[in-house]
Amino acid sequence: MEETEKKDFQKFISDAGQVERILTSLEFSKALVSAYDMETLLTTVLERIKILIPARNWSLLLVDPQTQDLFFAVTVGLDQQLLKGVRLKIGEGIAGTVAQTRKPIIIHDADKDERFSQKVDDITGFDTRSIIALPLMVRGEVVGVFEVVNVEDPEFFREKHLPLLEILGDYLAIAVDNVRNLQKLQARTFIDEVTGYYNTRYLAFKLDKYISEVLAEEGKELSVVFFDLDNFKRVVDTYGHLKGSKALGEVAQVIHGVLGPEDGLVRYGGDEYIVLLPDKSQAQALALVRQMRRVLKEFTFLAEEGFNVKLTASFGIATLPQDARDKETLLRIADRAMFGGKDRGKDCIVMGRDLTPAPEE
Repeated sequence: MEETEKKDFQKFISDAGQVERILTSLEFSKALVSAYDMETLLTTVLERIKILIPARNWSLLLVDPQTQDLFFAVTVGLDQQLLKGVRLKIGEGIAGTVAQTRKPIIIHDADKDERFSQKVDDITGFDTRSIIALPLMVRGEVVGVFEVVNVEDPEFFREKHLPLLEILGDYLAIAVDNVRNLQKLQARTFIDEVTGYYNTRYLAFKLDKYISEVLAEEGKELSVVFFDLDNFKRVVDTYGHLKGSKALGEVAQVIHGVLGPEDGLVRYGGDEYIVLLPDKSQAQALALVRQMRRVLKEFTFLAEEGFNVKLTASFGIATLPQDARDKETLLRIADRAMFGGKDRGKDCIVMGRDLTPAPEE
């Protein structure tokens, strides 16, 4: 084969490969925009980027909407567990600089670049030599940073693969934005307007998930607490419905203050609430409910309004799987236990299907 023919053939092979990558990227784009939750989105990124980008080490960092820190959402070539709690401030390291300047960065020798942070290498034992990083942007705002690390030939990568990665980055940024907007919309449908905490839609959604997990794994438990304010009608009759609603919100804040990050507080209706306690036994739930009962009795409600309102509540506890094995029975037992407390004079705690009164501390 003559030299001219060789070059034409190589160009044909190169063009064919480029067409294949473009077609694959189109499929990737469709998969991205059809993702409706972050887990599906990140799994799609992990699976497809490995096909499209010839790099053994890359990371997708996302901006935490609350803290504005960057966190590692997906990594290839590094232990994801080691990076689970790692955060980068905007302006910190190469990724942080990209997020701050909103411009791509390509460096051939990380050790000689003063912007490079050693934090990740110190944690993982990795040796970063070169980095190609680009921002993921939507409507002028950075939602994340994509990094490709230790590319063998950065110049070749920049010429052949970076344009494709930038296009994919645009689709990825839009997909992240779409998922977050959907999460915000879903969150609003789960929020009670009076208290600002969860409503019964959230309860139904979460309980189904928790119960299936408990029944699928030996040793897992889920406790549910039903509580109802004692004589709350008197508050409404005395101070009116608006002040009553404010008091309900204050009750939620007080109770939420003793709950853990995985626990969920639901306003069930009127002056009734439900607390979801995943991975807590009945004994652990009882210890927490005792705290709830104590802080509720100690708090002065409507103090900002110039009033001095004291409240108590009756509590019922049910635990899965020992008391029930389905949602309806679990809630019914907790509800019946709570009413058992009302029958015993209110301001008390009753547990389980046997309606056992909790001993005083």
